[in-house]
Amino acid sequence: MNTTHTLNESAVHDSTDRKSAIHESAVHHVQGSAAYIDDMALTEGTLHAAPVLSTVACGQVRALDLSACLQAPGVRGVVTAADIVGDPVLAAYTHDEPIFASTRVSHVGQVMALVLADTHQQALHATRLARIDVAAEPPVLDARTALQQQSFVLPPVHVRSGDTEAAWAQAPHQLAGQLEIGGQEHFYLEAQIAYAVPQGQQQWLVHSSTQHPGEVQHWVAHALGLPLHAVRVVCRRMGGGFGGKETQGGHLAVWAAVAAHKMKGPVKMRLDRGDDMLITGKRHPFSHDYQAAYDAQGQLLGLRSVQMAHCGHSADLSGPVADRAIFHTDNAYFLPAADITSYRCKTNTQSHTAYRGFGGPQGVLLIETVMGDIARALHLDPLDVRLRNLYGVEDRHTTPYGMRVEDNILHPLMTRLADDCHYRARRAALAEWNAQHTVIQRGMALTPVKFGISFTATHFNQAGALVSVFTDGSVLVNHGGTEMGQGLHTKVCGVVAQVFGLSLAQVRISASDTDKVANASATAASSGTDLNGRAAQTAALSVRSNLAQCLAQLDGCTPEEVVFANAQVSTPHTTRSFVQAVQLAYNQRVQLWSDGFYATPKIHYDRNTLTGRPFYYFAYGAACSEVAIDTLTGEYRLLRVDILHDVGQSLNPAIDVGQIEGGFVQGLGWLTTEELVYNSAGVLQTKGASTYKIPTAADVPEHFAVSLWPEANREDTVGRSKAVGEPPFMLAISVYEALREAISAARGDNSAVQLDAPATPERVLHALKRP
Repeated sequence: MNTTHTLNESAVHDSTDRKSAIHESAVHHVQGSAAYIDDMALTEGTLHAAPVLSTVACGQVRALDLSACLQAPGVRGVVTAADIVGDPVLAAYTHDEPIFASTRVSHVGQVMALVLADTHQQALHATRLARIDVAAEPPVLDARTALQQQSFVLPPVHVRSGDTEAAWAQAPHQLAGQLEIGGQEHFYLEAQIAYAVPQGQQQWLVHSSTQHPGEVQHWVAHALGLPLHAVRVVCRRMGGGFGGKETQGGHLAVWAAVAAHKMKGPVKMRLDRGDDMLITGKRHPFSHDYQAAYDAQGQLLGLRSVQMAHCGHSADLSGPVADRAIFHTDNAYFLPAADITSYRCKTNTQSHTAYRGFGGPQGVLLIETVMGDIARALHLDPLDVRLRNLYGVEDRHTTPYGMRVEDNILHPLMTRLADDCHYRARRAALAEWNAQHTVIQRGMALTPVKFGISFTATHFNQAGALVSVFTDGSVLVNHGGTEMGQGLHTKVCGVVAQVFGLSLAQVRISASDTDKVANASATAASSGTDLNGRAAQTAALSVRSNLAQCLAQLDGCTPEEVVFANAQVSTPHTTRSFVQAVQLAYNQRVQLWSDGFYATPKIHYDRNTLTGRPFYYFAYGAACSEVAIDTLTGEYRLLRVDILHDVGQSLNPAIDVGQIEGGFVQGLGWLTTEELVYNSAGVLQTKGASTYKIPTAADVPEHFAVSLWPEANREDTVGRSKAVGEPPFMLAISVYEALREAISAARGDNSAVQLDAPATPERVLHALKRP
């Protein structure tokens, strides 16, 4: 695989936080010694919990008989809704999801009870003996049906900007269509897991694989009827999250804690892969109806969009997910007039939840579909149509939600990628290939990404951290973010190391812990480094200031003259090792630890009108992908990918490039192979690796080139870096558009290409038929 990256000159020669460093747990990952919750030594008397699941998608519960479960080998007890001492409804902000289903069931796989046994296998086997009697009702399994029945988890939202009536009146061209976008299973390597251990005096320790320890703390305390300070939640690392452990890791923690409270002893709960896929939510599927008005040059004059989010049986995070889909319906393009209506539809499936991109991809895919169809209808190069509609062209800068795009680099970034990957010459060669071949047809597309960075819920944009310097010169960092493999801890340690002029090896991180940093926000919205890195930097600078003042007083200079570099501390009069400087300061009774806090500036957002500045800045990127399809079978191959992506001034280029590669491949899976299939009774048929196809190394093309845009963030982020977790996911839309280009070439016409996602070979074959 040809993978490259480029950096600006200052980044190459800057201090330690600008150089690539291996992931802080990489060696332990490779050796198998990185401990996860399932690797922990268990407290004596620990019981294992397994869930009793609904086999019916919708209906009234007439009876739940667990007597046979209690007679099974190793079983010590069962837990139902009657055993909850606090609120029987989860402490989600909409308060609409019961901890255990008791009177009604709302989807196949809903947890109704727990069986507790000496081993995981004993508990799992015993659950199969449960007798459940439900008066089944017809389930609602798609958003269009839910819309017809006016079945919503939250009220609809309407955003309008410009004059759509005038746009349609003057537009020489119009198009309309529908787009169905499938969901996506998180398929984290470590399934959902929690371990609840009573600590005495109504104190609780919960080990949770979660992206949001603070919310788990809240949910557990709520279910047990306790104050927050009685519950401590710890997470050292997760084996993947991708948004699937932002809220839904809390379910496991609550279930384990309720069981531990009843049994008066520790309880561990781990889901098998099949149960995990049945119980937990996915990326929201979306149904789109749209209309576009445009001129003869392909410039968009107006867009009307009806967006139907398939939310599942409860709201979970569907509100902000659907909001972000609205925010990213423009993607990189100025919409002179927009009329967007968003329906948050209630269906009898798992409650869908956060997933990398958080609704953004579902909005971006819509507008890129429109751009591709406009280009084909007008016989224009799709890249030219995209460039013509970008923000910044002819002083067009304001989004439909009223935010001005101030840091726009879209045009130079896209044109540089087009030049670097020889887009024009290759497109001509593709046309010649397609004219000479009838079975194998090729397509290529270059698509951009503009992704807003910040939580749209403004109050989440805050973080805290603690930095402690010990007398041997070692440094310990703790912050409110969580590590799920993305390298957050490595970046934060690098930031702190740079402050003190140390190597990364001299700085260590401790587990995310609600006893250390209170009220921490979720590690989500790509904001982990922006928030926690700056909070840790602030704490480290406070300690460094204490050291500098101490040494300046001793050496008769100003604190500004004290320099920290190469594990040494220098004044105009002497140079000491960092260890000597720390020991000297300790003997002078100088504080060598500090906290740090950061709140993102400039942002504001009116949730009632969906207007304001919800994002601190935008991250940009573009990808050019080339595909070949077999017109006889619909099978296809990804031949080449070139990416140019904006991460600001990279804190760790190796980690950033890895995130870009991983995000792209995960997006590739969403758009091509990862298909969730339900039968008419609402039973998920694709609940394991044998039936649900995530991408593998074999799906990555031989040429997969990644370059970094050589410009620092214009906003004052930590190290002038930019977020990198979510934006690259949407670069894979270039593959979807390349497939539609190849289909259009094979059909030999310029009509709109109807291709729902994921674009499986079956759907590609169907799309090859002329309308």
